[in-house]
Amino acid sequence: MTAPEIQQEIERTRDHLGETVEELAARADVKTRGRARAAGMKDKAAGMRVRAQDKATEISGRLRQSQLARSQLAQSQLGQSQLVQGDLVRRRWPLAAAAAGALLVGSVLVRRRRKR
Repeated sequence: MTAPEIQQEIERTRDHLGETVEELAARADVKTRGRARAAGMKDKAAGMRVRAQDKATEISGRLRQSQLARSQLAQSQLGQSQLVQGDLVRRRWPLAAAAAGALLVGSVLVRRRRKR
């Protein structure tokens, strides 16, 4: 090997050694690694919080819809029962009027017969 080739080899080795030392220093820097890990966990927690809020909002919306549907169903059933009850009263009204009329006519006939 010639002197310039040896010089270039030394430079490459020096660069490679410098990169290796920087990597080892980064691994040994516990404080910086801890901060980086804490920042990553903070980002992860923020993402989880957003997902939890979205899920809670979705569930809350479903619950409101369910409660609204139940109240509407209850109101419609109440209205239907009132309609059914009203129909029964309307159907029985002529029967009651006829019975009252027959009773009145019967009592008038009985009174006339007793007066004679």
